[in-house]
Amino acid sequence: MEEIGYIDWERAKAVGRGLVPPGPKLPAPEIKSLVASIKEAAGKAGEHVARVTELDAPAAADILVLDRARWIEACAASAGVVLANLGATDQPKGRIDKIAGTTRGVQVGVAFAAVATRVLGQFDPFSPASRLLLVAPNVAEVESELKVDPEDFRLWVCLHEETHRFQFGHAPWLTGHILNSIKQLLDAEGEVSWPKKSDRSSLLDMVMSPEQKAQFDQVSAVMTLMEGHADVMMDRVGVQVLPTLPIIRRAFEARRDRRGWTALLGKFIGADLKLAQYRDGAQFCRAVIDAVGVPGLNKAFSAAEFLPSWAEIHDPAAWVSRVHP
Repeated sequence: MEEIGYIDWERAKAVGRGLVPPGPKLPAPEIKSLVASIKEAAGKAGEHVARVTELDAPAAADILVLDRARWIEACAASAGVVLANLGATDQPKGRIDKIAGTTRGVQVGVAFAAVATRVLGQFDPFSPASRLLLVAPNVAEVESELKVDPEDFRLWVCLHEETHRFQFGHAPWLTGHILNSIKQLLDAEGEVSWPKKSDRSSLLDMVMSPEQKAQFDQVSAVMTLMEGHADVMMDRVGVQVLPTLPIIRRAFEARRDRRGWTALLGKFIGADLKLAQYRDGAQFCRAVIDAVGVPGLNKAFSAAEFLPSWAEIHDPAAWVSRVHP
C-alpha cells in the first residue's frame, strides 16, 4: 500500500471552522429549546428502533448535539483515527512533509466545511468512544426549508442514526471489517481503465483499476446495506409514531432529487453514490424482508460472510438463496 501522507489535522479543523457558515440565526432560548428537543428525540428513538429492527442492543455511545464547527472538530478527530488505523502518521517526517501536510489539511478543511452544512446526523463508530452526532443548525434549517413538523422531523432523523447504532451494537466486528475493507482498497493495484458508457460514470471510475473497483464495490455493498437498512427502519417506525411521515418523506426525497450544478459535480466526482446507497439499499432490504422477514434480513449482520456482495445488492433473491437456502 502506498504510504498515506501526513495531514495537519489542526489546520484542517481551523480552515473548516473558518469557512463554514454558522447556520440559521436563532434567539438563544430557541437554540436551547432546539437542542433539548433533539436530545429528547434521540432518547425516544432507541426504543422504537429496537422494536422494529429486532436487533439485540445498540452500541454504547455518547449522544452529542453539535453546531457545525464542533461537528468539523469531531469529524476530523474520527478521520484521524481511521487513517491512523490504516498506517498514517500524525507527525511529519521533515520540512517538505510538513508543508505537504499543511496543504492537505487545508484541502480537508475545505471539504469538511462543505459537508458540515448538509449533514443532519452521524453515528461515529471509529472514535475511541462511539458517538451519535446530531447537527442542530442543519436540522433546524432543513425542517424550516421543507416546512415539516419539527418534532416529527427531529425524531425521524434520530431514528436513522439510532439504526446505525444498533447495527454496530449487534455486529461489533463491523468496525474492524470496514477498516480492513478500506485497507484492501488502498492496497489494490493495477492499471487505470476508462469506463464504458454502461459503467458508473464518475471520476472515481476513471481513476480506479479493475482490482480497485472490485474492492470499492465490496466497501460500497456494506455501506449500501447499512444506509438502506436505516432508511427502511426509520420509515417502519414512522408509520407507527409519526403522523406526518408521508409529508416528511415526500419533501425530503424531493430535496434529495434536486438538480443543478451541484448534482452534476456530485455525479462527476462520485459524491452522488451516497444517494444511490439509500435507494439501492432500501430496495434490497424491502425485497429481503418480503421474502424472509426482518429476522432473515438481520442475518446480514451476524457475520461478515453473510454481508451481501455488490451484485447481490442488486439481486436480493440471489442473497436470499445463498444465505437462506
